[in-house]
Amino acid sequence: MSIDDDLRFLLGGVLALLTVASLVSAILRRRVGTGAARATVENLVARVNAWWVMVGVFCAALLLGPIGTVVLYALLSFLALREFITLTPTGRGDHATLFYSFFVVLPLQYALVAARWYGLFAILIPVYAFLFVPARSALAGDTRHFLERVAKIQWGLMIAVYCLSHAPALLMLPLPAAAGEAANAKLLLFLVIVVQLSDVFQYVWGKLLGRRPIAPQVSPSKTVEGFVGGVATATAIGAALHWATPFSPAQAAGFALAICLFGFAGGLVASAIKRDRGIKDFGTILAGHGGILDRVDSLCFAAPLFFHLVRYTFGSGPALSW
Repeated sequence: MSIDDDLRFLLGGVLALLTVASLVSAILRRRVGTGAARATVENLVARVNAWWVMVGVFCAALLLGPIGTVVLYALLSFLALREFITLTPTGRGDHATLFYSFFVVLPLQYALVAARWYGLFAILIPVYAFLFVPARSALAGDTRHFLERVAKIQWGLMIAVYCLSHAPALLMLPLPAAAGEAANAKLLLFLVIVVQLSDVFQYVWGKLLGRRPIAPQVSPSKTVEGFVGGVATATAIGAALHWATPFSPAQAAGFALAICLFGFAGGLVASAIKRDRGIKDFGTILAGHGGILDRVDSLCFAAPLFFHLVRYTFGSGPALSW
């Protein structure tokens, strides 16, 4: 993948931010004693360490090019789907359906992304897999909780595979030549930065000023003040990053706002699912961060919206009809 100065600057900024976070967490670790404050600092250290790993993997995938990034996201989808299915158990009659979901539908979805076959990529899961899943499960002859079991598999495919696959699809999206070198990689980085910073600043503002919970029965930690402060901060950062995108400052702010709003919705839905299953995290694969779905829940909702906003805004010409 071609790398220009803007992309180097973006990646350098992310690494610099992580370096500062590591230094701050190390200082806090030395100064804080025991009790709740110590536990909070240890959690912060674990999260920063996990972010180093995640950013390193993400940067390596970008450097390997579009196919490397598609493979990375396919692996993330596999792990996320596994977490989802594990926590929302299905029946013995669904074993064949799950096999096809993991080893046929999932790789085919990402193969279509890599092949830039938008016409089939856009409908494979919401149309064909949607029809295939109940039909295959019905053939097994197990009707106990049939509707519930089928809905779980369909929902898992939609969120963990279909929605998440729109993030690497940004690398395949034809853009005007004026967008510049490495424009697609910068779009993906813009999406990930805004989504993740929105989550971080919602947490920070919620801890500083949070008083009124938005949905106390779903996620007591999500407050009106945290939501407003986090979305406003991430939107401002998105607008400030317009130079790395084909967007004007106003467009960058609008896209960032949309990303933040849908990302919040994704996090809220994930919290509702976890509350329903009586768990804190979807998994434990990432120390201090929970499971894969805990990290990509916001991205799952934001990626499809951002992809189509960019495609319909900058891909209307005949040369860009993917």
